[in-house]
Amino acid sequence: MRIEKCYFCSSNIWPGHGMVFVRNDCKIFRFCRSKCKNAFKKKKNPRKTKWTKAFRKSSGKDLAIDPSFEFEKRRNVPVKYDRDLWQKSVEAMKKVEIIRCRRQALHINNRHSKSKEVQRRSDTYEVTKNMGLIRSPAAGLKQLATQLDGEKDMSMVSSKLKQMESRVVEEVHNSDREMDVE
Repeated sequence: MRIEKCYFCSSNIWPGHGMVFVRNDCKIFRFCRSKCKNAFKKKKNPRKTKWTKAFRKSSGKDLAIDPSFEFEKRRNVPVKYDRDLWQKSVEAMKKVEIIRCRRQALHINNRHSKSKEVQRRSDTYEVTKNMGLIRSPAAGLKQLATQLDGEKDMSMVSSKLKQMESRVVEEVHNSDREMDVE
């Protein structure tokens, strides 16, 4: 039983399914569904059509270059039947499939880790930009009160309080200006 590949989207075509288009020069095109056949008739490029495997490979979303894909190539050379060779081939196919799945999962994880890093950077930028919305300007007053308890000179306490009040007022004005700009 031979499982063919769709000419347009590269998905599997099982026996009894799909359509075949034969051009005048005897070139055979197999399609899995009418969606692929119609896209081919409209001369669409599979590498620019987002839902095809060709697009995913060309844009780096799927694993494209790997030695494990060499085992899946079509071979038209008939080989004399040998039971031992057949059993070894089946075992090798299972091992190759496991290796390919592992490598594809690793490729996907690497892609996701890059996107997570970009998202983390944008989140930190957003937080630093809008710090006035998160942190209350009066948040430092509690800490100041504990520091001032240790002070004995009242003139020092009053000067520190005035400095803190001016700093709080300035932060409030800055956050208001940032909100007006947005």
